[in-house]
Amino acid sequence: MYKVIFMGTPAFSVPILEALANSDLCEVSAVVTQPDRKVGRKKQLTATPVKEKAMEYNIPVFQPEKLSGSDELKAVLELNPDLVITAAYGQYVPTSLLHTPKFKAINVHASLLPKYRGAAPIHYALINGEAETGVTIMYMEKEMDAGDIISQRHLTIENTDTVGSLFTKLSILGRDLLMDTLPHVFDREIKPEKQNESEVTYAPMIKPSEEKIEWSQSAEQISNKIRGMNPFPGAYTFFNGERFKIWKADTLKVTNDEKPGTIIKLNKNECIVKCENQTALSLKEVQPFGKPKMQIKDFLAGALNYLEEGMRFDENKLEK
Repeated sequence: MYKVIFMGTPAFSVPILEALANSDLCEVSAVVTQPDRKVGRKKQLTATPVKEKAMEYNIPVFQPEKLSGSDELKAVLELNPDLVITAAYGQYVPTSLLHTPKFKAINVHASLLPKYRGAAPIHYALINGEAETGVTIMYMEKEMDAGDIISQRHLTIENTDTVGSLFTKLSILGRDLLMDTLPHVFDREIKPEKQNESEVTYAPMIKPSEEKIEWSQSAEQISNKIRGMNPFPGAYTFFNGERFKIWKADTLKVTNDEKPGTIIKLNKNECIVKCENQTALSLKEVQPFGKPKMQIKDFLAGALNYLEEGMRFDENKLEK
């Protein structure tokens, strides 16, 4: 069996690790993942999903804060792996680990490269209204996501998809594509293709400033952002000077000349907000500041005491 080092961190990577651990083709000699972090309101120290899965299989785990120059890197290299496989590891991989293994290092990336190199390809595919996305398996190079393409598989984006649903779909797609590709990697039967540099686009980490809804956009653009930020980090507007997240909304065509951000229809079940180009959003799931997510009718049960048509979502306060 071929000795493999697996590097990954979030839930996206777990089905891939599980498939490798159950494979008759290779043995996972060790897992490299991010250090445990404090999460939640209680700041409880929590293992990464990949670490939890590795422990189920009794696979040794390394968690360096920085892999380059670390004792963990030396220990991994001493294992003399045949191949390194990464999937959403979230940290720079030293060149020595990319080129020392017999079959080098490959990465499972959640986009159709050369589109969306970077840390947030799923988010940006939704935000930009792409009709499809997919998974690429490529050889790793020092430059991020720039290696030669080994294999790809496409996936249609449904109009109900969110980051959460696409993470699940692409994780499974990536797992299956990897397991179909590995025999050809080990048999040296593949003919990698160089990426077309003229078609490169990037998907960097989402900045906090990008989470804010711009009501001057069309309802479709805003809906894409909402879906592309669900379940994290969440798209928001302002409500009485406080952040107000919108998790789900339907797009509508309207004939209305109110300013974007204006509430144009309001009743116990509906809150419809004007957008640009004669479009509007019907809010479906929201989260007022300091409260849990809730269906719009549950929010309106209390909000109708002070909310009325003609009011407008604004940066500082809800005003008319």
